[in-house]
Amino acid sequence: MGLSCGLIGLPNVGKTSVFNALVGAGGVVANYPFSTVETQVGVSAIPDARLSKLAEIFASKKVTPSTLEIRDIAGLVQGASHGEGLGNQFLAEIREVDALLHLVRCFQDSNIMHVAGDIDPHRDISLIESELMLADLTTLERRRDRIQKRVKTGERALQKELDLLMKVEAYLNEGQWLYGNKFSPEEQLLLNDFQLLSAKPVFFVANVAEGMGVDDPLVVPVIEAAQQRKTKAIVLAGQLEAELATLSEQERAEFFQELGLKESGLQRLIANAHEMLGLITFFTAGEEESRAWTIKKETKAHEAAGKIHSDMQRGFIRAEVFAYSDLIECGSPVAVREKGLFRLEGREYVVKEGDIMYFRFNV
Repeated sequence: MGLSCGLIGLPNVGKTSVFNALVGAGGVVANYPFSTVETQVGVSAIPDARLSKLAEIFASKKVTPSTLEIRDIAGLVQGASHGEGLGNQFLAEIREVDALLHLVRCFQDSNIMHVAGDIDPHRDISLIESELMLADLTTLERRRDRIQKRVKTGERALQKELDLLMKVEAYLNEGQWLYGNKFSPEEQLLLNDFQLLSAKPVFFVANVAEGMGVDDPLVVPVIEAAQQRKTKAIVLAGQLEAELATLSEQERAEFFQELGLKESGLQRLIANAHEMLGLITFFTAGEEESRAWTIKKETKAHEAAGKIHSDMQRGFIRAEVFAYSDLIECGSPVAVREKGLFRLEGREYVVKEGDIMYFRFNV
């Protein structure tokens, strides 16, 4: 399974509408709590204008964008950490994703009930985070008890893990969200092993009515929450984006042009999720296909080859590489070669954002 983002939030905040916009799926949209009781999984194409340009330059017959798995996780409610509202099922789903898209309702609509009766983004964020932190405290308590027993019986090598458990537990008892807190590289590796919900990368999405902006009183608490947690937030009109997703590419482009927009809120959301997960994009391009590939930062050339096919990694000989920016500046692959910007790289070469690569291999 590839990297995935989970849409989380209270019931009736618009998660399914945003999910449908992201993946172009036809998920159920209803106005009562728990209308979504099964997690929906979809794949969203990552918009990248560079890919269209490559297809134009190489006259490619096919264009394939990179993708991100999106999960629409049913709404959490107060008491979820103790199993309320199918809480155990939903928390297990959140544990499986790599990053969280925390959707916060900032729109008024008398036709769509709010589980708490009124619209209060600050309260809603606190409620969701509290439930996830309470679930983490339960996880930590069990692990701490086991590790303490083993340390007492002589397994001193586990003392560092026990120290970190105590440190993290103290953070959570103080109500501190773990993502954004500073940990040493060694601590971070151990923390990853704990699989804590509040340690996952999180990105806030203020779901607004059309016309609302970042200065709206209902949006400000979401922006502030993101700043406090050292992460990002965007403003997204979820219902509008869901409607736009049903239009053709040309119709969407015309709509954006009329409004003077370069991209949709959806494109910004996906790009930010991509960045939050520490991902970069490299390309393969030719007459048959121009394709974007998503990899983790610091991925080496032979590992990137394995993203395309395991045989390429196993029989890796070399990578032929040039930068997308150099291609655009020079105008063609031939001109890139003539200017000496075409490179041969070995297996340990660290792939850079926007590299265009061809792999030579022998199996």
